[in-house]
Amino acid sequence: MKDNLNPEKQTRSFLTIYILLAMLLGAILGSVIHTYYPHLATDFSKNIKLLATIFIRLVQMIIAPLVFTTLVVGIAKLGDIRAVGRIGGKALAWFFSASFVSLLIGMFWVNFLHPGVGLNLSDIDVSTASDVTDKTQSFSIQNFIEHIIPKSIFEAMATNEILQIVIFSIFFGLAAASIGDKVKPVISALDNTSHIILKMVNYVMKFAPIGVFGAIAAVFATKDISDLMLTYTKFFSSFLVGIASLWLVLLLVAFFFLGKRLKTLLKRIVSPLVIAFGTTSSEAVFPKLTEELERFGVKDRIVSFMLPLGYSFNLDGSMMYMTFASIFIAQAYGIPLDIGTQFTMLLVLMLTSKGIAGVPRASLVVIAATCGMFNIPIEGIALILPIDHFCDMFRSATNVLGNSIATSVVGKWEEGKNIEH
Repeated sequence: MKDNLNPEKQTRSFLTIYILLAMLLGAILGSVIHTYYPHLATDFSKNIKLLATIFIRLVQMIIAPLVFTTLVVGIAKLGDIRAVGRIGGKALAWFFSASFVSLLIGMFWVNFLHPGVGLNLSDIDVSTASDVTDKTQSFSIQNFIEHIIPKSIFEAMATNEILQIVIFSIFFGLAAASIGDKVKPVISALDNTSHIILKMVNYVMKFAPIGVFGAIAAVFATKDISDLMLTYTKFFSSFLVGIASLWLVLLLVAFFFLGKRLKTLLKRIVSPLVIAFGTTSSEAVFPKLTEELERFGVKDRIVSFMLPLGYSFNLDGSMMYMTFASIFIAQAYGIPLDIGTQFTMLLVLMLTSKGIAGVPRASLVVIAATCGMFNIPIEGIALILPIDHFCDMFRSATNVLGNSIATSVVGKWEEGKNIEH
């Protein structure tokens, strides 16, 4: 009975309800504008989307200082480079295994269901893909390395380059840990700062329903949902089968490691999942997810180490979509790809997709670049652009689920059976 009266739990439940209600109202308002006031749709979408932009920018202003302070404190508390190496090794082993499975699921379903076979390409406007295909010209190993290694921590923080901040924070944390007691005041100050930022998260999250309302209303105002679903039923339904399969695999693996505590974890991350789904941004829930995983019982030093790495290396939903969409485009153009070529594509995606978190339309850029490598028309991106937003909703939520499970499982590995309740 006492648990039902828990104010924190009630607040979390109300937030989820408000967000779901905001999604419904946004869809209704957007549909009304699209149906009855089509001449206002473009301006309406542009203006109402500002609500989502404000919310996401409020979250983004928190991410860099939160990643830096929590990661440095976490590494300093781990104490030595061997502990960092041990946890980092477990993290990367999980991330690459999850990525491979996600890519494999996408490859399996696109080959089994053949959503691109027999597609009519006559009414596809390839000009809509220009903003994505233009970005692939600068997609190279050099730019990939430059995207990972920071030349300035201030520039990395200003642009929210999570992986670059992670690299600097690891060096900073290891250096602090090696000095010993002299840096305790610095670590204490950073620890207190991280708690202040997490308090800011609570304030920012109160704006989440308004942000989700704006994001959904903007999309429904400009897109004819009935036409989209009719035209892309095969692609979208096949994609949903793939995502559902990935969720099933992730949840089964999580249950194997977490047992009955998986139910508690899912209750904790409902709000982050819904926010990511509504805003198509897993980045928008990073601070909230940090807080919820710590409340679930994962040690703060594990969360602060795992989650930033996960946002760069463990994008399960995006990975599944990349193989699915790349092979779908090849099917649409009638380009046969043998199993050997598809596995080569899978390995290429495995490497090129790492460290692209935060890049606008990152999945599409990687898909376009991969298509170019395998002589598949890059303009084929235009095939999936009209429905990509709806696919992105499921990708973002899946990315959040995957990182939550990865962090919780590694946390249990590190803490054994002593994980807090």
